[in-house]
Amino acid sequence: MKKIELIAEIGVNHNGNLSIAKRLIKKASMAGADYAKFQIFVAEELAIKNSKKASYQEKNLNKKISQYEMLKKYQITESDVKILNNYCKRYKIKFLASCFDIKSLKLYSRLKNKSVKIPSGEITNLQLIEFAAKKFEKLIISTGMSNYFEIKKAVQTATKHGVKRKNITLLQCTTDYPATFKEANLKCMQEFKKRFKTEIGYSDHTEGDICSIVAATTGASIIEKHFTLNKKYKGPDHKASIDFKELAELNKKIKLVKVILGSKKKIITLSEIKNVKFVRKSLYAKKKINIGEIFTVDNVVAKRPLGGIPANELKKILGKKSKKLFRIDEKIQL
Repeated sequence: MKKIELIAEIGVNHNGNLSIAKRLIKKASMAGADYAKFQIFVAEELAIKNSKKASYQEKNLNKKISQYEMLKKYQITESDVKILNNYCKRYKIKFLASCFDIKSLKLYSRLKNKSVKIPSGEITNLQLIEFAAKKFEKLIISTGMSNYFEIKKAVQTATKHGVKRKNITLLQCTTDYPATFKEANLKCMQEFKKRFKTEIGYSDHTEGDICSIVAATTGASIIEKHFTLNKKYKGPDHKASIDFKELAELNKKIKLVKVILGSKKKIITLSEIKNVKFVRKSLYAKKKINIGEIFTVDNVVAKRPLGGIPANELKKILGKKSKKLFRIDEKIQL
């Protein structure tokens, strides 16, 4: 089983503050995440100035500003991106970004990173996917709010312009913050693998970590989880995020999944070997058996411990004559 990679989705949980962004990177690294991921966008390229916020943004932000104004607040500059990329190197965690427009893709591509994330809202933006495919070796594509036809077109666009299927990871995702367990729909990950022959993963917007753990047991190669310093911070995503302690715990559990799943081989484990003789059965005399008496199911029984003729060889001795006297619970020998 390949390593399951954990993405700490910082997103816009830095609240437009570079110092908070740096703290998030450091904490993500300390928690054991493989990636610290940010959202890179140019507000003017992403939304019109009077665009309304999504319902979850209204609820979690609780401010009467437009989506454009909200995005403007969380936009990070090219200088910020370079600083954060170098900060990730310092703390030995990989820098990753979701890019929402061509300008942002161009900016991010200058870092020479191999992977880029296509967010759920851009899965039908085939021009963006085409540009990303030409610039990056690996694409991680979130599938929130999409259907199989739209996913197919996104994958076709990526492969047509140079990305190998093995380097595409489709993330099951439910675009709501927080998403409900009922709408997690993790079974479709295996359908992704079957239909599109890509890697699969899960972008988890539900509360807690149970969905991430289930996803890890069902073939996810990537788990992405929103990460914050404090769930009480004001912002669109903090309430659907986990904190440092929870991220560290999630990392431990994901690593345990690999250990727990083991391999396809069914063997007697080292810890079991010492128990075999105590809990498996041998053949014993059910009652007194005289010399010359025929062994039958009426006078032979399988009981613990193992040490003589094993229970699965009962049929081999039935019908044979006893060569000695056996008392009750005495081990049968031929």
